[in-house]
Amino acid sequence: MSKSVKKVTEVLDFTVGEEAEGKRLDTFLTNAYGEFSRSYIQKLIEEGFVFIDELEVRKPSKKVKAGQKITFFVPSGEPLEIMPEDIPFDTVYEDQHIIVLIKPCGLVVHPSPGHSRGTLVNALLYRVKELSGIGGVERPGIVHRLDKNTAGLMVVAKTDKAHVSLAKQFQNRTVLKLYHALVSGLIKEESGVIEKPIARHIIDRKRFSVSQDGKPAKTEYRLIKRFEKHKVSLLDVRIYTGRTHQIRVHLSSLGYPILGDTTYGFKSSSVDPKIRELMGDCHMLVSYRLAFSHPISGKWMDFKIQDPEPFRSVLAFLEDT
Repeated sequence: MSKSVKKVTEVLDFTVGEEAEGKRLDTFLTNAYGEFSRSYIQKLIEEGFVFIDELEVRKPSKKVKAGQKITFFVPSGEPLEIMPEDIPFDTVYEDQHIIVLIKPCGLVVHPSPGHSRGTLVNALLYRVKELSGIGGVERPGIVHRLDKNTAGLMVVAKTDKAHVSLAKQFQNRTVLKLYHALVSGLIKEESGVIEKPIARHIIDRKRFSVSQDGKPAKTEYRLIKRFEKHKVSLLDVRIYTGRTHQIRVHLSSLGYPILGDTTYGFKSSSVDPKIRELMGDCHMLVSYRLAFSHPISGKWMDFKIQDPEPFRSVLAFLEDT
């Protein structure tokens, strides 16, 4: 095989399943590898980063067939030009070192190749004059993240010193992170602890799964209320580790996917049409409480918010019907 002279960071192999028969190559790879946009995938195909059955293919519209082996040479990221954008978000607390904010549902935290606009970082650059540079151009000030369709509290570092301290706190698991989750199904246990390792899915690169080869992950949950009529449960969730999609993967592994999370098993037909309407594209998962030591003063900072929309409206509907 030959490929572009760009530096390659990973080589991935995918096998085309019967359900993907006849799909465009760029569509198949966009679905299989969720880190890049479709337009960026198209560009990489045209530059020679993709092979089908060991033959180079430079045509994004090429139709794939069941059983074919797709090899994708993932290049290292290219520097992005990140521009400030006036994207609204609510601030809970701010001083010269940190900013605590409420990330709305639908907002991606940081840019990536093919997604250089419309992110929380773009919004932060518009609102905050200076951010920590430790995260690089693409992730200034970002010490942790929330998924695109999850809303709630985040802390961002405005100085490098604050960034280092916060990063250590997350790494040492001394940060308190609490979530509210609405899940499909009437959970039997009043509480429980899930300790299952998590790794990237071996076939679908957009997903993660419980795997013995994964990294340790610990999630604790407590039942708040069961909504018998709708077969939905409201949980209070604490995570001790910060694996990607951790709560979503862990709760799904018990058979209780988060409402709206079709990636991990939620079926739209399982809930009232009004709930689907109220949710939109959001997952019913909210980071409602975040506590940590102030990176400079050492003072314990404890922030708690009311559930933002659309979680609040969905919960009100469940309560009233």
